[in-house]
Order: sequence, then structure tokens, then C-alpha cells
Amino acid sequence: MRRMGSVDAAFLYGETPAWHMHVSAVLIADPTTAPGGFSVEELKRRIGHRLHLAPQFRWRLVEVPFGLGRPGWVEDRDFDIDQHVRRIGLPAPGGPEQLGNLIGDLVSLKLDRRKPLWEFWVIEGLEGGRIAVLAKVHHSIIDGVSGSELAAVLFDLEPDPPSDGEPPPRVFEEVPNPFDLLLRGIAETLLTPWRVARLAEQSLRQGLKFLGFQRRSYAPVAPFQAPRTSFNTELTPHRRFAYATVPLDEVRRIKKVFDVKVNDVVLALCAGALRRYLVKNDELPDQPLIAQIPVSMRAEDDRTEVGTKVGAMFASLATDVADPVLRLLSIHESTKNAKEMQRALAAEKIMGITEAAPPALISLAARMYTAAHLDRRTPPIMNLIISNVPGPPFPLYVAGAEIESLYPMGPLLYGTGVNVTVFSYRDRVDFGFMVCREAVPQPWILAEGIEETFLELRAAADEVSR
Repeated sequence: MRRMGSVDAAFLYGETPAWHMHVSAVLIADPTTAPGGFSVEELKRRIGHRLHLAPQFRWRLVEVPFGLGRPGWVEDRDFDIDQHVRRIGLPAPGGPEQLGNLIGDLVSLKLDRRKPLWEFWVIEGLEGGRIAVLAKVHHSIIDGVSGSELAAVLFDLEPDPPSDGEPPPRVFEEVPNPFDLLLRGIAETLLTPWRVARLAEQSLRQGLKFLGFQRRSYAPVAPFQAPRTSFNTELTPHRRFAYATVPLDEVRRIKKVFDVKVNDVVLALCAGALRRYLVKNDELPDQPLIAQIPVSMRAEDDRTEVGTKVGAMFASLATDVADPVLRLLSIHESTKNAKEMQRALAAEKIMGITEAAPPALISLAARMYTAAHLDRRTPPIMNLIISNVPGPPFPLYVAGAEIESLYPMGPLLYGTGVNVTVFSYRDRVDFGFMVCREAVPQPWILAEGIEETFLELRAAADEVSR
């Protein structure tokens, strides 16, 4: 049995009916490039022949009784790809809004833990004859960076690649005896006080460093400094999805003109869209919105390793600043300080809370948090999550169909009803907005705000370049 990492176990046990800890992505592809036409059966065949390159797609969950220890994975003897790759039709007229609503409904459904934790939905009936493929994969077996690498395994670099040949024979291991797992879990639980003591010592050292940063004239932002907005409320299981795209070369030009980072431009585009939404709804707060930004902790030699290796930093989105250029420069300053603090705190890190607490305790804490309605009773930890994942600059194909766009979607949690995940692919930057339907009933206003803010920043860059 392959033992699960502590963060991955937390993603699994931290799920509640309203917190779905799967990550998703939808790709839109042109089926006319597929030799002989696009076929769901051909897609299944290609995926089935390559699953040995992504072994976690055939792993089944094995839990420790009573959640006393971290669970693990074993090869699923009953794996059936037909249970993981399905097809569905899009209601007419098959436009972006219909696609976003359908994806929201599909993403609202939790993955079946009795099977490997992933599924693909082939969506037909898009306008223009396009197809879409929705991928849902549990966060316990994938993160943004490893997911990008996994896409290169599951997709092709040409419409009609050479045959993969026959996959190697599968190797099955014995499922551990539940009694042995229970004894191991009890032994792990007995060490909890020692792990908590180490976590407390680490937290004290990190707290002293944090206080040092807060004494600076421009202190980095921190959790619980976010203003409350309609984005920050008690989550429901219901989701909606919207998307937007801007040209990558223009994003890079804006970055160069104003001497910032590409990620700063991405954050500024999101900030402008959020500000427009809040102004339209007459609820723009005086304080700037705070974004949690996942940071990859992967080294070059473990980019394809299964599981999650991610930290987090917090940055101001300067939504209280009306001028788009000043907002961009303010975001740049905030992220620069946030990176410095994140590196300093990481140097003192021994373990995370997920390593100190047994999975059962994490599950209990998550359910108590939601049962006590703390999402709307406590200050927001942050206003939203924004993640930027680099993708390939070359075209990819799925069963011969050329992928034109790829829009990622991250999970919602802790009363944050908006997650923006950004993916650069070929010559474009794709923005995926995953929202709680009750918190953001009109997600397309956010998506449209990306284009409007981009035009503002591009015009400002043109003015400076003259």
C-alpha cells in the first residue's frame, strides 16, 4: 500500500458536503483534426493504454479504521475505464453560458470514493461543432504543477501519434488487513502530542518572524485581514463556471513596460474584474481584497511525483485603487513582500498542521467549522484564491482533436466563494472562474471584467511606449 502524504490526506478528510476537494479543467477542442473523426471510444482506448504512465489513475483508496492514521492507495483490481470516461450533450444553443452551467452542475457532484478518484466527461453539442472534455481529479492525487505534467502524458503532440504499443502487465498488491491498519493508526495517534509540541515550537518561531515583518513600513498582508464581501459567505454544494482569455504576448508586453512579473499582470487582471463586479453591485469595500496565492514547493526532480506539494502566500489586490496602472504597481509591491515573507517563514517550517493531526481530527474540525456556520461569523481568511499555472507553448491533441483552449478550476473552501485558476497555453492565457452559485449568481460579469481590464492595461502600455 502506498501511504498518502499528510496534505493529501487533509484534502481527502477535509471534504464536507459543500467543500469539494477535486480540481477540474475543461478543454475545448476542434474534432475536425481527428483522423477519421473524434471518437469517445478512441479516447478511452488511448487513455487506457497510457494509465501506467499516470498510475494514480488506477489507485483505489484504502482508509485506516476510524481515521486514526493516514490512508493509502492500492491498485484497483476492478478498474473499468467506462466508469470514468462518460459522454453528455449540451443544451441548445451550446454557447458559453450553457457550457458553464453544465460544467457547474457536473463539478458540484463529489467523486465516488469506491473507485479511483477521477472522471472525464466528453461534452458534445457546442456551437461551431466543437467538443469539450471536463476532467475532475481529486486534489489528493494531483496539484497544479503535477497536473500540468500529467496533461502531457494523457494528451498527444500530434493528431495521429505512433501507436503506444501494449501497456506493461499490471501488478497488484495485497490490501492490508484492517486490524493491522488499526494498530498502525493507534501507534500514529499516540505520537500526536509530540507532533503538536513540534508544531507549536515551529509556530512560535514563525510568529516571531511574522511580527518582524509587520513592523516594516510596508508590511505584507496576512490571513484574516480581508474585508467581508458577498464572495465570503457560507458555501453551498452548488457551483457555476465562467471563463475568459487574453493574448499571452500582450500580457508579457504589459509586464515588460511596467517592469513587473507576469503573475502580477495576471493578478491585476483579476483585481480589475473583481473591482468591476463589486462596483456594479454597489459593494466595493474601502479595504483592498486579499488573495491567497498557492505556491509550488516542488523541486525539479519531483515535478511528476504523485500528490500535492504546495504552500501559500497572501497578497493585496489593491481593489481600492481606481487607476489600473497604479493598481498593478501596488500588486507588484505586495507580491514582492509576500514572497519574501513566505520564504522566511518556510525556512522555519518543520511540519504542517496536517502532519500533526490525525485525519479523523481534520475531518471533525472541518465539519464543526461548517456546522457552526463560521464562514459567516468570523473574519474572512482571504477573499478568494488565485492560482497561476504555466502550460505548454505548443498545441496538444485529445484523441486527435486539437485543443484550442484549456480552462482550469480550483476548489472552494473556508467561505471563499470564488476561485480563479489561470493557465497559459500556446499564445493565450486562459482564466477559469469557479464560483459558489449562491455567492456569485452572475459569474460571467467576472469573466467579462478580465477583457475590460486587459484593454485598459494594454492602452496604458501603448501610451507609455509612445
